Formats: sequence, structure tokens, C-alpha cells
Amino acid sequence: MPVSTSVPDGGVAVVTVDYAPVNALPVRGWYDLADAVRAAGRDPEVRCVVLAAAGRGFNAGVDIKEMQRDVGHQALIGANRGCYEAFSAVYECEVPVVAAVQGFCLGGGIGLVGNADAIVASDDATFGLPELDRGALGAATHLARLVPQHLMRALYYTSRTATAAELHAHGSVWRVVPRTELHAAALELAHEMARKDGTLLRLAKAAINGIDPVDVHRSYRFEQGFTFEANLSGLADRIRDGFGGAANDRTTTAKEQEQKEQEQEDPA
Repeated sequence: MPVSTSVPDGGVAVVTVDYAPVNALPVRGWYDLADAVRAAGRDPEVRCVVLAAAGRGFNAGVDIKEMQRDVGHQALIGANRGCYEAFSAVYECEVPVVAAVQGFCLGGGIGLVGNADAIVASDDATFGLPELDRGALGAATHLARLVPQHLMRALYYTSRTATAAELHAHGSVWRVVPRTELHAAALELAHEMARKDGTLLRLAKAAINGIDPVDVHRSYRFEQGFTFEANLSGLADRIRDGFGGAANDRTTTAKEQEQKEQEQEDPA
């Protein structure tokens, strides 16, 4: 199953995404993820949810090839709505959500972790929004929850990534561990939360969301309007067609270029 939920253990449920090869989710995948997170949060036996992923990286965003195969705008509309549902499900989950992030966390992945309650990351994890390279916009709302405002803008405009260690220094990543220890570290934090009273945890989650200074739903929906505008104008298609090619004259390191080539080859 591309999206699966483990049997709760000690009040913790683990929702795992596995869309080989790079966890670039199709429209259906975003809705399935939203359903799984909401169901786990509604379970009275669950007091914390761990959001994890199998494979090379945590999330590579939407499946761009699915949109390129669509002659109309249904795939774009579906991706917009699916991402909105998945991000909202994490934010509105009745209990805390701990994101366990390994490898790349890009695009829609930022929407997921930005709305999570806590993040545990492997030491090879990188976070970023390559949206401008892909003819899209969005999730600045969520990146702004991970880094300070001016850094968010610089990362967004350049499509650069930040490391787990850098996010840890900003206080948005709880702990950075070797990849082999990621699952255990995320479960350790989740179990610590799950030892609290379940009813009180749910009240605490609702209270914290209620005092959030930014309405993440409205803010992200506003961003999505500009993504649709870029698509209607044909601008997005022109940029996606040249994705990873010579049109992008931003200087990259060898490692960044290798990652971009992998994402071009795979659904991303």
C-alpha cells in the first residue's frame, strides 16, 4: 500500500508513505494521506501520530508527470485540492503529529512538515521549495513556519535547500540523528507525548492551533491562486518543459545537480 498505517503501539500510530521511486505523490496519494492522518487522529487509542516515508527521501512534492499527461487542468486542480487536504489533515489532526524526515523534503513535503507539531530529521535531510524551477508556487506559508522570514524568501526565490542541521539551529527541527536512528528517534519523541492524557492532549492541540498567528488554510489557499494563474497563462508549462535543463542558469553544486537530474528522471 502506498499509504499505510501501522497498528497503534503505546498510543502511537505511524502513517507511512511509499510512492517509489521518490515519493512524488499523485492526486489520489494526497487524498489517501489526508484520510490516513485524519483516521489516526480520530482513533481514541491514539495520542500521537508519526508521519514517515519509505525510500530515498521523505517527499518530492506532486507528480509533475501526472500533470503533464493531462490535456486540461483537472490534474492541477486535483493536486491543488489534494495538497490542501493533506496539509490540513496534518494541521487539524486531533493529536500531535511528529514528522520523521529523511533525504529530500521538497515542495509538498514542506507543506506536510510545516504543519506538523514536531520534526525529527536524519542528518542527510534537506528542506526546500524548488517551485520556481517547476513552474509552480505555494507552501511559502509552511516554509515560513520553519525558518525566519528573510531566509524563507531567499530560499524560495533561489530554490535552494536548507539542511536538517540548519533547521535545528533555527529551532524548527527537534533532533537530528543518523538515518539508521530516525525511526527510533521519532518514536521516542512520539511516545513521550503519548504518555500524556489523551483528552488533555487533544485540548492542547486545539488550543495551540487556536492561537496560531497565521491562518495556514487561508494563507496557503491564497498562494494556490497564483499557481493556477501561472498554469492558465502557459508560463508553468514552459518552465516545466525546461525543468533541469540549460534554461536554469543558477549555479549549483555537483550534489545539487545530481539531485535535480534524478528528480527529472523520476516522477517529481
